Amino acid sequence: MTDNTITLREVTDENVQAVIDLQVAPDQTNFVAPNVKSLAQAFAATKAWVRAIYAGDEPVGFAMLSDDDEKPRYYLWRFMIDHRHQHQGYGKRAMALIHDYVRTRPGGDRIYLSYVPEPGGPEGFYKSLGYEDTGRVHGGEVEAVLEL
Repeated sequence: MTDNTITLREVTDENVQAVIDLQVAPDQTNFVAPNVKSLAQAFAATKAWVRAIYAGDEPVGFAMLSDDDEKPRYYLWRFMIDHRHQHQGYGKRAMALIHDYVRTRPGGDRIYLSYVPEPGGPEGFYKSLGYEDTGRVHGGEVEAVLEL
């Protein structure tokens, strides 16, 4: 039996290629940047928290959070589950772990994100977790917030 325990792990020399190789389905590519771009942006940013999402010992997704405890406004910058691992509950379980992490941070009483408001996008997923639109739009993406 496969271990489907979801964990968030640091991206290291040992798993970075596996994280880069994770991809969303072709019809989802306009909703999230490729992981290689996210990792490059995280390298250049000083306050990025990046994690590989694992099911057991297999990487199945990626998350990147803006994590600046001097200006505590936590923003889920990127989130993806590989197309081969979607619709198995991994995304919801990974998001719960991200929420738990934010709660441990100074001022971690809410988390923001944004999504592309198009058919087939992640809006329904985020709303099912309790995110509510803030009324702000950035670069064509709708901002949403979850009170933790």
